[in-house]
Amino acid sequence: MKASGPWWTSLTGFFVLNLILVWLKTYLNYFANFSLGASGPVQLFLLALNPIPTAIILLGIALYFRGRLAYFLVWLFNLIQTLWLFSNMLYYREFSDFLSFGILGSGSSTGNNLGKSIVAIIRPTDFLVYVDLIVLAVCLLFKFWPIDKKGLAKRYAFLTTCLGVALMFVDFGIASVDRSGLLTRSFDNNYIVKYLGLNEYAAFNAFQTKKQSDSRKEATAKDLKTVQNFINENNIPANTSYYGSQKGKNVFVIHLESFQQFLIDYKVDGQEVTPNLNAFYHDQNTLSFDNFYNQVGQGKTSDAEMMQENSLYGLSTGSAMTKYGSSNTFEAMPGILGQQGYTSAAFHGDVSTFWNRNNTYKSFGYNYFFSKNYYPNSDKANYSVGYGLKDKIFLKDTAQYIEQLPQPFYAKLITVTNHYPYTLDKENTDFPATQTGDSTVDGYVQTAHYLDEAFGELMAYLKKTGLYDNSTFVLYGDHYGISENHQPAIAKLLGKDSVNNYDLANFQKVPFMIHGTGLQGGINHTYGGEIDMMPTLLHLLGVSTDGLTIFGHDLLSQQNPQTVVFRNGDWVTPTFTKYRTEYYDTKTGQKLSMASNPALKATAKRVQAYADKSLSYSDKVITGDLLRFDKNRLNAYTVDKSSYDYQKASALKSLKQNQKSNPTSLLARNNYQTTTGDYQTSAPELK
Repeated sequence: MKASGPWWTSLTGFFVLNLILVWLKTYLNYFANFSLGASGPVQLFLLALNPIPTAIILLGIALYFRGRLAYFLVWLFNLIQTLWLFSNMLYYREFSDFLSFGILGSGSSTGNNLGKSIVAIIRPTDFLVYVDLIVLAVCLLFKFWPIDKKGLAKRYAFLTTCLGVALMFVDFGIASVDRSGLLTRSFDNNYIVKYLGLNEYAAFNAFQTKKQSDSRKEATAKDLKTVQNFINENNIPANTSYYGSQKGKNVFVIHLESFQQFLIDYKVDGQEVTPNLNAFYHDQNTLSFDNFYNQVGQGKTSDAEMMQENSLYGLSTGSAMTKYGSSNTFEAMPGILGQQGYTSAAFHGDVSTFWNRNNTYKSFGYNYFFSKNYYPNSDKANYSVGYGLKDKIFLKDTAQYIEQLPQPFYAKLITVTNHYPYTLDKENTDFPATQTGDSTVDGYVQTAHYLDEAFGELMAYLKKTGLYDNSTFVLYGDHYGISENHQPAIAKLLGKDSVNNYDLANFQKVPFMIHGTGLQGGINHTYGGEIDMMPTLLHLLGVSTDGLTIFGHDLLSQQNPQTVVFRNGDWVTPTFTKYRTEYYDTKTGQKLSMASNPALKATAKRVQAYADKSLSYSDKVITGDLLRFDKNRLNAYTVDKSSYDYQKASALKSLKQNQKSNPTSLLARNNYQTTTGDYQTSAPELK
């Protein structure tokens, strides 16, 4: 029925105006805040088209109503889409990925710290996406906008919905031609948004999340057999020269937060950023890998831990530790080494619930988990920064627990100071910032330098007490510190005018070092990633990985395939590098065309098939909890989660009892005289 007044005052006009506004701010932000890599007329057309279908469908819901309610619903669905856009703008700016329901669902497990990081990167211009909503709300509330009380005939509302659905199919049809297997083979969320849109990505992610939750019900022992056949086909032998060379030694796993490979030997104003780590990296007893990559997904640190402890990839969406850490069966390092007589302990200067560690570590088989409430300084003002206790304070306070651990032990120390937003108080800042002009980046070397000083203090203590010579040290960077969204700053850090996708792929390198007396040290150029840490370390300790459901390979094996698979489906080999839709010569960085390079085409087909299967099968192991079907392994490495109690009083009581029954700890061997006085720190807070 025809409305009175100009057409734009009708409900149809209000609907069209909001549709244009939603499309415009989404489309503009595709270019301003996201790196979708759209190229060519087809992809650029889809980028312009894909915000429209779901906007029509969502805004069109209001057309089934009349009067003021209909106008309010149009405004409300504009607001919902804007909130989703705004949230992704902030998240993508730091993490180069889009929000998922898995990440949203894990919010409680990361405490308030993720929120602090997001708040730190908000720009005043971000709020421009809300300007239209404010103006429209004022117009409706103060009746500046006339209300068409007659509304729209239901058949026209239905036709509008049909139009949105039809455009969605058009979008998907064109996208499927340009990118075959978009929803079945792609692990990269950028592809989904580029081709289908931000709202469609949300719907697809919801489907993925639901599919993950259903996987356990549908999983069978046959699924595990399929996975194990794949693993057996790609199994490689250990290097006999190294196998068992570190058998029986204590193991320190030192988690270098947000630490990237380029920091090694990097200088600012002629000063080394990390002199202690540099010396450790070049030590004759340290195996250092310079082609080692982080392979994390949305779970970031928790993904790195999943790979380090289990040689399983993080999930395509969300955090595996948060979603499955409490319930799943794992074949993790602490549980496996527990069968070898090791005591295991994890140390973290923040709340135990961060990334669901308090539950996941029980599933992994950790005997002890020393978290924030074990550290008397954790609640003192200015003793913490961002994600927990400052590293110097954390490591010094950790010494009192290390000396009590029965040997041999497996100890993981999680540092946190070198975490975004890379800020320190003046008392702890004794190193010059870089001058890239990017405030997010310039403090990075300062917190890295602080971490390096804390590491040096820990090593000095371990040498004084004698633990150093009887221990194997594993150091690794968990993920990038500076995301690819800071390309101008990255270029300045690397001494380049600009960076391309090849540079960004190499920027994902993180340090991996293994130090132990008698190791044939040196710089190892083998290509690998975090998925390879577990089998490499187990073989050094003389523990076989035969029969384990793991996706990594021993980096010291002479038959290592040197294929690095990233969570988004990209990969690196010593010959070729794939970064989204582009291919490069790994050695030279030259961009390659598959059409004119038969060798690349053959390699790409083979490696991509391997990458897709690795990621897919690893996902099935986690989401289907497939290891519960592995009776052979369960008999050998059963983890009784109920036997672990991380409450402070009971854990410390247990630790004392273990020292008496197994008097092999540093404290026991020192006639129960504490060694913490040997720990010297420059932390101004403790002076």
